[in-house]
Amino acid sequence: MKILSNKSTQLQNACVAIANPYLKFRLIKTVLLLFLVFPVFNLFAQSSEMDAFVSDLMSKMTLEEKLGQLNLASGNMGAVLAGSSDDKFSSAIMNGEIGATGGFTFDAIKGTQDAAMKSRLQIPVLIGLDVIHGYKTIFPIPLGLSCTWDTKLIEKSARIAATEASASGVNWTYSPMVDISRDPRWGRVAEGSGEDPWWGSKVAEAMIKGYQGDDLSDENTIMACVKHFALYGASEAGRDYNTVDMSHLTMFNEYLPPYKAAFDVGAGSAMSSFNLIDGIPATGSKFMMTDVLRTRWGFDGFVVTDYTSINEMTNHGLGDLKTVSALALNAGIDMDMQGLGFIGTLKESMEDGKVSMEQIDVACRRVLEAKYKLGLFENAYTYLDESRSEKDILTEANLKAAREIAAHSMVLLKNDNNTLPLQKKGKIAVVGPLATSKGDMLGTWVMIREEKVISTVVEGIKNVGGDGVEVVSAKGANITDDPYLKAGLKSPYAAFMGVKMEEEQRTAAEMIAEAVNISTDADVIVAVLGESAAMSGEAASRADINIPESQKDLLKALVKTGKPVVLVLINGRPLTLEWENKNVPAILEAWAPGTEAGNAIADVLFGDYNPAGKLTMSFPRSVGQIPVYYNHKNTGRPMDPNNKFTSKYLDLPNDPLYPFGYGLSYTTFGYSDVKLNKSELAGNETLTATVTLTNSGQVAGEEVVQLYISDPVASISRPVKELKSFQKIMLQPGESREVIFNITTEDLKFYNSELIYDWEPGDFKVAIGVSSSDLKEAKFIWKK
Repeated sequence: MKILSNKSTQLQNACVAIANPYLKFRLIKTVLLLFLVFPVFNLFAQSSEMDAFVSDLMSKMTLEEKLGQLNLASGNMGAVLAGSSDDKFSSAIMNGEIGATGGFTFDAIKGTQDAAMKSRLQIPVLIGLDVIHGYKTIFPIPLGLSCTWDTKLIEKSARIAATEASASGVNWTYSPMVDISRDPRWGRVAEGSGEDPWWGSKVAEAMIKGYQGDDLSDENTIMACVKHFALYGASEAGRDYNTVDMSHLTMFNEYLPPYKAAFDVGAGSAMSSFNLIDGIPATGSKFMMTDVLRTRWGFDGFVVTDYTSINEMTNHGLGDLKTVSALALNAGIDMDMQGLGFIGTLKESMEDGKVSMEQIDVACRRVLEAKYKLGLFENAYTYLDESRSEKDILTEANLKAAREIAAHSMVLLKNDNNTLPLQKKGKIAVVGPLATSKGDMLGTWVMIREEKVISTVVEGIKNVGGDGVEVVSAKGANITDDPYLKAGLKSPYAAFMGVKMEEEQRTAAEMIAEAVNISTDADVIVAVLGESAAMSGEAASRADINIPESQKDLLKALVKTGKPVVLVLINGRPLTLEWENKNVPAILEAWAPGTEAGNAIADVLFGDYNPAGKLTMSFPRSVGQIPVYYNHKNTGRPMDPNNKFTSKYLDLPNDPLYPFGYGLSYTTFGYSDVKLNKSELAGNETLTATVTLTNSGQVAGEEVVQLYISDPVASISRPVKELKSFQKIMLQPGESREVIFNITTEDLKFYNSELIYDWEPGDFKVAIGVSSSDLKEAKFIWKK
């Protein structure tokens, strides 16, 4: 493509030099036509070259070697073993029995590729790793990233993660997770973008672009793997690995859009999910893996299972390993992660006529094409440049970006009496079990924890506050004193997540007394509370999503001192915060902010950055409300506080404590009424909706101006409102700006009862405002 651009420039210059105006005109037309057409031709040529290369390679492969390409062995430990004295693993690679594995370090990954280069056909190995929100420079958890409402920053985080990971030899990441979820009990909400399919789609696109760049064969890109396909975020009761059951209308309108968006921008691979779909595990679902993914959407990458999900179909009641392995291949699965079902049973199943050689060839081709696109056949060591591993990781620029992105991800939930921002003077008591923690600042799914570079909250407040601030600190409480929860936090998984459960010799009362004592002469108390890194993420579902009782007792004691209290939340999910909202004057949702956690939190606390984050997942008042989400359907009896026989609770309001799109600022913003350029439209016209936004406060700030559309009369019941656009606007104090949105019929489309994606004429509402629950409306009619 770059060569084409240079040649086109030369040809255009030659045309300009021609004296004959007619010839000049004809040549310029020809050149412009070639300029437009050749990229498509070039793509065909590249595809043809790849097809020829892969076909030639496959003609030389034995059945066993083809099945080896479908085998992802040893999860993330494979490359570590290959780099050690484990001859069994290295021998398996050299024998062509392993097509993909994982790894953490440069030397281990190089050992893996060295073994692959000793195999008969020298087929390189895919090196996959869970690079979820950073490699060594860690960014906020994905749920936090989504709260930036900034696709450029989200893409930047993925770009840096790809650059760092690829510098150590990783060429494939099991990310992004694009599952829509409406249940914060599910621990893996930390890995996703919340409850909205439109915004989830935009985040998915940004992550794919960040990981894969413009050319997958570049040394600083890695192949993305979209997970978990599909519907995993709707696990019943918010319990991980649990079943899912939903209508096709709900699938296509509310859960599938982010997956499709990721594939539409070129994601190279996908990962199947653990849950059922129409009674069949996703890994065995031909409807999902072939009918939707391949036929309807045209995806041409490869699909890997989640960890041992083929084997787990036996627990679902679908047969033994041989049976379910054949089921998975027939469904459209290309690679088996850690299950050994494909490499162990497919040869026999082919002999029995349960699968065909053609199906094995198709799967093998897809895996080999991925390696071709990554440039591994041209140079198996493309991602193994030792000089890059020394200069591209944890750079000053990367840490600066991590600090900026972390600050942008934070959401100010409450700020009574202008408690925040803090002044850079006086005495600040920083209290809580997370105030000096390093590992917990990174959150879930961080494979390499470089703790020496992590800034704690205490350190950050000292760094940003400067010499004018005196900082005192105390632990105040354990993360939890609950025996059942504590046992889970002492597991090997918790240790891997960086959680260090220190056995306190002091009682809870003694720790609280110490915290209260150091706070008596403080000007303000910053309580850093919430969840440890192991309390959210995979296999970390919680039935009670309150702040643990030990920490809440501490918080109550701090509030009783009468000092201003700022609650800084470190957590991986929405929490139930009814008591905190009523009794604590200021609450900052900081999520798990990453490597620069303490510095970024302090930037927000002191007002060096005016928070502009907005929630992408509703915070319930109680777990009894779950699922609670803004884009719900109406009922035949919508809530009416004056009518008992309507859809409501006796003991709580229907609405969440903090709704989708909610977030405060250190300034205030005013919205004018919504103005439309017309109230009736037809066909492919464009509707323009305008509001005037005014910064009516005293400091500069950003506002996320959100636009929602309602379709009150349709062929099926539609959500009460749906996010369709937003703009993030920076305004100085007193400044006003017109914010203009263009709306087309694309914004009105949905899947109808026939699963046809189209729009229907009729009455609509457009609403613009500060959150999903605080909007100004205008009505319009759109005819076909």
